[in-house]
Amino acid sequence: MDRALFTLNGIKPVLWKLGSLTVLQSVMIILQAYALAEAISSLFRGDLLPTVMDELAIYLCALLFRQLLAVLKKNIAFHFAAQTSESLRKSLVQKLFHLGPQYVREAGTGQTVTLVMDGLLKFRRYIELIIVKTMNMSIIPTAIIVYSFWFHTRSAIILLAVMPILIVFMILLGLAARSKADRQFHTYQLLANHFVDSLRGLETLKYLGLSKQHVKNIKKVSENYRSATISTLKIAFLSTFALDFFTMLSIATVAVFLGLGLIDGAIPLPTALTILILAPEYFLPVREFGADYHATLDGKNAGEKISAILTETALLPSKEELPIWTPSCELSLHGLNVQYSENHHAGLKDIEFFIKGSKRIGIIGASGAGKSTLINLLSGFISPLSGEFQLNEKKLSSLSFHDWQKQITYIPQNPYIFNDTMINNIRFYEPTATEWEVKEAIKHAGLLEVVQSLPEGMETLIGEGGRTLSGGQEQRIAIARAFLGRRPIILLDEPTAHLDIETEAELKETMLKLFSGKLVFFATHRIHWMREMDEIIVLDNGQIVETGTHQQLMEQKSAYYRLVQAQKGEF
Repeated sequence: MDRALFTLNGIKPVLWKLGSLTVLQSVMIILQAYALAEAISSLFRGDLLPTVMDELAIYLCALLFRQLLAVLKKNIAFHFAAQTSESLRKSLVQKLFHLGPQYVREAGTGQTVTLVMDGLLKFRRYIELIIVKTMNMSIIPTAIIVYSFWFHTRSAIILLAVMPILIVFMILLGLAARSKADRQFHTYQLLANHFVDSLRGLETLKYLGLSKQHVKNIKKVSENYRSATISTLKIAFLSTFALDFFTMLSIATVAVFLGLGLIDGAIPLPTALTILILAPEYFLPVREFGADYHATLDGKNAGEKISAILTETALLPSKEELPIWTPSCELSLHGLNVQYSENHHAGLKDIEFFIKGSKRIGIIGASGAGKSTLINLLSGFISPLSGEFQLNEKKLSSLSFHDWQKQITYIPQNPYIFNDTMINNIRFYEPTATEWEVKEAIKHAGLLEVVQSLPEGMETLIGEGGRTLSGGQEQRIAIARAFLGRRPIILLDEPTAHLDIETEAELKETMLKLFSGKLVFFATHRIHWMREMDEIIVLDNGQIVETGTHQQLMEQKSAYYRLVQAQKGEF
């Protein structure tokens, strides 16, 4: 059993309950074998059936009680697995929120979604099976061996000598199966990422005429997963066959020695029959564990992945109180540095600037300059390697605070649209908002015509599985969320990057209304937005190279000026 399972909340009482029930189950197995052997021996000696009714009654009672104990154990394991998986789901989702969108982008959206949904179900199944099978393998064979030593030492030694062969063979096959299962799980994650990305980009692929070419990529990824799955199944089938073969061989060996003992008169018939009936029960827990181990390897791998995410170093939002942002508030950044892993582009170096009150701050730079990283830093999703923030007169090592994040509206490139009604999607930040408040937000966001065109208005199902929306309409939903939330701080990360010029122009007026009276950080590579900003921060290779208004920066004819010249068509 994986040591990580012992760290699960509530596992010890469950193990005690399962252990106690398994001990009782072992007693029933032994009693069942003893009663059946006595009954058969009596009939073999010529006794009539009525004389063995007591033994048969004991056998039937032991059998029924044994099955009842097995059902109780399954129920205990089922409820514990359900509670644990539900608790892990909440912890995992909460952790992913704390890690922020940067982590999800790096890990892969498809992989993350698959892990939260399918991976947790597999891990639940793994817990449900493995703790019962492990307890059976630990207690039942031990109880049978102890009884056999007391009942017939020679047979017990035979059983004891054969078991290590099974265990060693199971370990060898388990190691081989694990490497195959790891490869299968890796290809499964690739397939999940590829599937989600392909599904979301299918419309674009069709529009560009690349959908048929993309079939080759889908086939290649699917074939890799099929190959990995077949490889794993081969090992699983081989191990099952091997375990069954060695088990039957071991039972046959015990039977031969018992037969020789009967011929020599060294062992009475009831004793020989009892040991022979117990021999399959002795090996059964090992066989079941081996079979279920292979069947639950995906769940084990999913559990390891979940544990790795839960132990990721992330900023956990502090409960410390921070002030609500008002026009008199001040925020300054001093010498902030963000360092990613070596294979990641664009950290941040020596970031310093000062903000007061309600302003519109444009963050501009080429791709990879660090715009998204700065937005993640300001949102509290990532922590700086060094440097500090100062909010009013309070020095902070990060902005990972509940009070800070509750004041933020975050609008990304592709706002997520849930498979739910239009009204519930808009209520994302304010689930208790009234219908009238939602309608006002819809008007401000310019969504009124869209809502009126829907068959059921605000109650129309949208998102995946529902009515599809254009990129501009999805952005308007994000803006409606912001209008409804009325939060004083807005962070935008390339919100119009995937929109055409006409759609962006339609949204611009609406978005500028949203910015009124708020602290806005707008990261984009599109220069025309900078004319609407009160201050512009120019990033290059993770460093601030210029700050000022559009007019001031144009006069300096430096980095910002070169960006403008490169995008002259926008002016």
